[in-house]
Amino acid sequence: MTEQLGAADAGKAWSGRFSEPVSDLVKRYTASVFFDQRMALQDIRGSLAHARMLARQNIISAADLAAIESGMAQVKSEIESGSFHWNLDDEDVHLNIEKRLTALVGDAGKRLHTGRSRNDQVATDIRLWLRDTIDTIDGLLAAYIRALLDLAEQHAATPLPGFTHLQVAQPVTFGHHLLAYVEMARRDRERMMDARKRVNRLPLGSAALAGTTFPIDRESVARELGFEGVCENSLDAVSDRDFAIEFLAAASLVMVHVSRFSEELILWMSPRVGFIDIADRFCTGSSIMPQKKNPDVPELARGKSGRVFGHLMGLLTLMKGQPLAYNKDNQEDKEPLFDTADTLVDTLRIFADMVPGITVKPEAMAAALKQGYATATDLADYLVKKGLPFRDAHEAVALAVRAAEQRGCDLPDFSLAELQAFSPLIGEDVFAVLTVAGSLAARNHIGGTAPEQVRATIARRRKELGPGPAA
Repeated sequence: MTEQLGAADAGKAWSGRFSEPVSDLVKRYTASVFFDQRMALQDIRGSLAHARMLARQNIISAADLAAIESGMAQVKSEIESGSFHWNLDDEDVHLNIEKRLTALVGDAGKRLHTGRSRNDQVATDIRLWLRDTIDTIDGLLAAYIRALLDLAEQHAATPLPGFTHLQVAQPVTFGHHLLAYVEMARRDRERMMDARKRVNRLPLGSAALAGTTFPIDRESVARELGFEGVCENSLDAVSDRDFAIEFLAAASLVMVHVSRFSEELILWMSPRVGFIDIADRFCTGSSIMPQKKNPDVPELARGKSGRVFGHLMGLLTLMKGQPLAYNKDNQEDKEPLFDTADTLVDTLRIFADMVPGITVKPEAMAAALKQGYATATDLADYLVKKGLPFRDAHEAVALAVRAAEQRGCDLPDFSLAELQAFSPLIGEDVFAVLTVAGSLAARNHIGGTAPEQVRATIARRRKELGPGPAA
């Protein structure tokens, strides 16, 4: 004897196949509506483009199209105003919108799903949503770069110790150091825009997995929705999540770069280093130690990088063993994707705001340069230019550094006679080489730290970016 379906299940898109209602526990476990509703506007855009194509192809009538367009306008208005009722029984964003549309316009709403499946529908929605998100992230990366360039320009000639192994290595300028993060962010933009090309392919029209028997025109839908082309294999179109993984990989690299910058900000703000201060509005205090000023924003960004990396690993694991075509596993792609996008957007927005609030302390940077024999390489280069083989020059300067350590002085503190004890090739002109300013100015080539080159690079990067957004 066939059991009757419950009232809540009677309206399911697949209810006719089943003899008993879905349990409440399963409804909660399988539903996605409370996180995928953020794709509602993309779902409406995709549905309207699909409906217009159906009408052009004489698959639905002009009257049906007019009803769908009118009903969707009301649905969109309800969603944007917050009055739309999201129902767990309707599982996801797609069925919630379709059910409301049908309630508003009747049979025309039921005809909207002709020639498509939720499989290609959700794949389309995700791509539309992610494309919009990548465009937002690109704008935020540009704003972050502009903030770095502004600070770099202010300190194009401010000397800073350059480090390797966290040991003083050679002098650079603070502006040059910041430009390293500009280069990272430029690559981040390139990666995002490159990933966008593979996001921007239309899966709609692939239906469940095999295409459809209706005479659809996928290319016209792609053009209307701004896609660069269509996915050309229906099986791949509905099951592919490479584009989401690629976005998460690009996002992970953004967070690697933000985390590296965060680590330096934290070190630089430490009183033991004291190179910078961060504006109070980006810091917090201690509940017990009244003197504390903690760089919470960089610390939290450093921590959030692990969150994004985890999402990448999760999505790779989600996809690694799936047979073709669509599987319910793929519902688990959205929360890590959404959370990664939210994390990236929030982080870039706050960093673009925080960088202008960094106060630089040039005196502390100059003092640090006196602690690590930062111009030793310049002395070796000087000897090479005088004709000494580099390895011999390296040895002579190493002996000079050892002697300076024993005396507790820096290389410029030696007299000419004392320096000549390490090499008779050293002359009076050596003291210009041993200054920080001389070291910086000598590296006057593209990519070098000379203030002239730093300013030239800033100008090139500003030209690439073009004018910023209107105030």
